Amino acid sequence: VQLQASGGGLVQAGGSLRLSCEVSGRAFLSSHVMGWFRQAPGKERVFVGVISWSRGSTHYGDSVKGRFTISRDNAKNTMYLQMDSLKPEDTAVYYCAAAPVRSVITPMTRFESESAYDYWGQGTQVTVSS
Repeated sequence: VQLQASGGGLVQAGGSLRLSCEVSGRAFLSSHVMGWFRQAPGKERVFVGVISWSRGSTHYGDSVKGRFTISRDNAKNTMYLQMDSLKPEDTAVYYCAAAPVRSVITPMTRFESESAYDYWGQGTQVTVSS
């Protein structure tokens, strides 16, 4: 299984950017959730949001709620992170990751932790200028 993140770049504050994460292995996706994390310079990697591939339900970190939207395209095996109203504090390397769903009753909040994920993409840099 491979995850390929792309779409990062430089954008002005208030602007928008869309990241993509292409996943190899269609069968793999039906049993996993896909998440986004980010890591700013000198800081720990933090949770951005997650999507259940089978149900399409989403859950977001507090700092991005109302500004970021996660979606997926089944035909393209690709997850997206639409980022609007970007702020300088959104500057970070963004990573996509995949976590197995071990039970149908697992709450989405479980996937806020890095430890839930077993596959990671390589990261894509997002820089927001003020």
